[in-house]
Formats: sequence, C-alpha cells, structure tokens
Amino acid sequence: MGHDHAHSHVDESQSNKQLALAVAINVLLTVAQVIGGIFSGSLSLMADALHNLSDAAAIFIALVARKIGNKPADNTHHFGYKRAEILATLFNSSTLILIGVYLIFEAMSSYLNPQPIDGWIIVWVAAFALLIDLITALLTYRAGANSSMNIRAAFIHNVSDAMASVVVIVAGTLIILYQWYIVDLIATILISIYVIYHGVLLLKQSCRILMQAAPNNFDTQAVTCALTKNFNIEQVIAIKVWQLDDKTSHCELLINAHNSLDLAAVKHFLQHNFNIENCIIEKHNNL
Repeated sequence: MGHDHAHSHVDESQSNKQLALAVAINVLLTVAQVIGGIFSGSLSLMADALHNLSDAAAIFIALVARKIGNKPADNTHHFGYKRAEILATLFNSSTLILIGVYLIFEAMSSYLNPQPIDGWIIVWVAAFALLIDLITALLTYRAGANSSMNIRAAFIHNVSDAMASVVVIVAGTLIILYQWYIVDLIATILISIYVIYHGVLLLKQSCRILMQAAPNNFDTQAVTCALTKNFNIEQVIAIKVWQLDDKTSHCELLINAHNSLDLAAVKHFLQHNFNIENCIIEKHNNL
C-alpha cells in the first residue's frame, strides 16, 4: 500500500510539471502570435493568439483547482474541495464563449475597415503555432486527460487550437497566391465558432454537476430493476443520484426491504455496477 501511495504522488507531481510546461509554452506562443499578427495585419492570427492565451489560463486555473481539490474535508467543507475544479471549468467555459463572441465582432469590424495583410508572416507563425499546439496537446493528454474533466477540456482546446492553426495556414496561403483577404475574415469566424462550441459544451457539463443533476448515462429504471432483482427489496421508493465532481457520484436510496437485507452488499453492488462511490440507504422494514 505504501508503495502505491508514493507512486500516485510521483505521477501527480509529474502531471503538474507537464501542465506548468504547457502553460509556459502557450504564453510564449501567444506573444509570438500577437507580434506576428501586428506585423502581418492578420486578425485570424490575433484570434488564434487569444485562443492560445485562454488555453494557457484554462490550464493554469485547472492546475490551481486540482491543488485545491486535493485538500481533505474539514469542519466547513464536509464533502471536501473537489468542486473547485468544476468551478474552474465554469469560469473557463464562460470566458471561452465571451472571447469567441468578441472575435466575431472584431472580424466584422475588420471586414468593414480592411487593412493590408502579409500572408508569409501568417503562414510561418501559424506553422510554428501548429507545432506548439501539438506538443501542448501531448503534454495535457499525458497529464490526465482521461481522468479529469478540466485536463480533458484543456486537451480538447489544444487539439482545436491545432485545427485552428491549420485554418490560419490555409488562409495565409490563399492570401499569398490569390490575395483573397476575405479568407482571413472567414478563418477568424471559424476559429470563433470552435471556441464558442467548446465553451458551451463545458459550460453545460459543469452546470449539470453544480445543479446536482444525475450523470448523463445514469438510468434510474435500470438501477431500480437491478436492485429488486438481486436483493430482498420489495420496492425502491426513491433514488437520488448526483455528482460531487466529474468522477464521483453520490446516492440517496429509500427502499422497502426485508430485515435480512445486507446494506453493505447493496452499496458494493451500486459502486461496482453503476459507479456510485457513496450511498446513503434509508430502509423501511415491512417484513
């Protein structure tokens, strides 16, 4: 047990270092893109820079929230601090939506007041951004994208950043070859739509948890049938399930059951088959 415990600390420490490196890389990339956007006159490059900056902020907030979330429960926070990461997701997703809307307005303004654009600067900076986005995506994936909603969101953001960089490269190439300056406007709007889309998805997911909704894949009828089939339970009067965070589900169960019912076995069954980590069972003894 001691070895496993130490190993988990090493893994988390390594994960945090990867996230910190991802933040630093994204900040440096943002600076490079802003400089490139200013010199080239490309709004799409500036749009991608803002997206990368929002990703750096999201990863940083997720990192801080993870540290807060690891604090144990106390006399004030009886369930601990796990929802710090959910609050961070709520903040990050709201910021993404606002940034996306702002970029669309800026794109429209730029279209009405066109400025000359240097396609070569766009292509070279966007190509560099693509490389950095792929490296950052790899770092965030290794840092725990499969086990944390926040880290997974950061990973998805960086993948979308890589796609946005490809769009910017295409836009720059078309400007060089055909002087199609409107492509920069279209690229900006496409990037903005990606930003808003991911922001809405994350906002919806975090709000579901904060509103104590049941997990997306939870089937109340299936749980009820499974309990009455496998245990001496006459009736499931009420079942309430909510998520503490994106990994842990809690349950309150009110049942009519035989006196011989093993409550510990019921709890183990719910944990093993329906991923309900903690369950409070109130039993009415009819028999």
